[in-house]
Order: sequence, then C-alpha cells, then structure tokens
Amino acid sequence: MSTQQDLRERRRQRLRFQLRRKGGGRPRLSVFRSGKNIYAQVIDDAAGRTLAAASSLDKALREQLKTGADSDAATAVGKLVAERAVAAGVTQVVFDRGSYLYHGRIKALAEAAREGGLAF
Repeated sequence: MSTQQDLRERRRQRLRFQLRRKGGGRPRLSVFRSGKNIYAQVIDDAAGRTLAAASSLDKALREQLKTGADSDAATAVGKLVAERAVAAGVTQVVFDRGSYLYHGRIKALAEAAREGGLAF
C-alpha cells in the first residue's frame, strides 16, 4: 500500500508532466506551502534557473503580516512575485500548484498573481 507521501509525489509528477506538455515553453509559477509560510517562484525550466521569487519570509512582508500561513499572506506573496516577475520581463506563466488543491491559500496566491500582471 502506498503511503500518503508517495501519493503526493505521484500527483506532483503527473501535474508537472501535463504542464510540460501544454505549457509551450512558458516559465512555471511554482508554489510551496508549509504549515507556517508560503513560497512562490517563477522558474525557467529550459535554462534551469529562477527568474523571480517571493515568500512570506521576505523582510518587507514579514513586518506587514500577522502570520505567514493565512490567505492574507498568500495574497501578499502573489502580488509580490507577480511584481518581481513583470520586472524581470515575464508576463506569461504556467501555474504549478504542486500536489495542492486549487483552494484556500493556493487560490488566493494565484488570483493575486493574476491581478499583479501575470497571465495563466
């Protein structure tokens, strides 16, 4: 019987395969959430480098936020990563939610990134 971690890894790999197929060479907006913080980065898989990144641990956000693990923090991180990506010249991305459902903090981050100027 597969463990929960094995199932999560399979779900992550299945999603990444679909993103590579349908992404058309666009950079990937990857999201990771922990119990205490949320992280987002725009990754160019062809070159293998990160173009822009933001997290609830950034000094500017940490002072404003009550906690790094709620929807307000996710919204702030989404706006910040979109701002940094647009400054780096990226406007079209593919959203990689990892093994997380598109709900709650993940959805809040995605909507804030769209409002910030990223198209996906």
